[in-house]
Amino acid sequence: MTTGAFLHPYAKPTRLQTDFIRVVRGTGSTVTDSAGKTYIDAMASLWYANVGYGQPSIADAVANQMHSIAAYHCFEPFSNEPAEAVCERLAQHAPFANARVFLTSSGSEAVDSAMKLARIAQVRRGHPERTVIVTRGRAYHGVTYGGLSAQGLPANQEGFGPFVEGVVNLPPDDIEAMALFMAEHGHTVAAIMTEPVQGAGGVFPPTPDYLAGLRRLADQHDTLLIFDEVICAFGRLGHWFGAEHFQVTPDLITFAKAVTSGYIPLGGVIANRRVCDALESDPNWMLRHGHTYSGHPTACAAALANLDIIEHQNLFARAPQLGDRIFDGFESLQRDGLLREVRREVAVGATVLAEGRDAFATRDALLHAGVITRAVNPETLTWCPPLVITDKEIDTVVDALSVALRS
Repeated sequence: MTTGAFLHPYAKPTRLQTDFIRVVRGTGSTVTDSAGKTYIDAMASLWYANVGYGQPSIADAVANQMHSIAAYHCFEPFSNEPAEAVCERLAQHAPFANARVFLTSSGSEAVDSAMKLARIAQVRRGHPERTVIVTRGRAYHGVTYGGLSAQGLPANQEGFGPFVEGVVNLPPDDIEAMALFMAEHGHTVAAIMTEPVQGAGGVFPPTPDYLAGLRRLADQHDTLLIFDEVICAFGRLGHWFGAEHFQVTPDLITFAKAVTSGYIPLGGVIANRRVCDALESDPNWMLRHGHTYSGHPTACAAALANLDIIEHQNLFARAPQLGDRIFDGFESLQRDGLLREVRREVAVGATVLAEGRDAFATRDALLHAGVITRAVNPETLTWCPPLVITDKEIDTVVDALSVALRS
């Protein structure tokens, strides 16, 4: 028995190699392990497989691009057609006009990039004193040092300090606390950053008018508003972006995950004209920020094929349908006393177990029954099915949770 060479993310380093489930195949909303067992994936892997698994058009797009040019950097003076095409497409669907898009390889990189772009935009606007990034409790903004510093989940931060300076975390739903802080310190704030729906912290939709309140405060204090849409974007809330669903327009949007449905890693930041005008104010100034794979052509080809599927299969309309079916089923279990709370926003949500039940044990019971969920703490399971999941599969998920809780 050995732990193996692979040091797994978010796992006990002492866990034996043989204790991990090796996923070898996927199709639609199901994955199959090396022993031949098939599971309904009710988490879209880690919140990202919106179009499901085994989509041949994405595989073909990736292969074709690799046969042409698999990768080449986009630092000045180079570019490539897939990167330009995906940025144009995202800009067209952004909730603000004449947007520009900065590309990364992950949501964590996207968050750090948004924080840096907010700060440098304030410098370019003539406000170098504006450096503070304000976030809120329960936030998950990735694991690189910028996003980790912005988190509101202390367990994820433990032992990794010291953190990036100038990041302030406030209570998660308290707009008055945010207003008080801005009244006292707004002149030092570069940006307010929030997830429209807080995801990995346990799926907490915003309280009424909270996001609109953040927009008002940002406007009042001449600061920027960042929406971290790494989970919310590309159909999860029935729209291209959560900003449309909540009818609140930010200045910067981070994205990743479902932009490619995970087929190839890709992320980025969409910036409005307020940010871009500042960056473009001096024709001789250079943006000294970027990653080796910013604009990776194969990743961008995967994104274009993935976005085609989302549009052509009208998965925006499917999201509220599947959300109603699965969370209505969970709410029936709540009425039976098996769940304490069901939180939901369109096609993403969480179930809080009744007293005396353990989320990790329930997760394992569901795995035994062929259903994948995620336990984010001892009492909460999260749900984020692929948008291609069938009604029959949804009903199987609800039934499996009912059996696991009753047993």
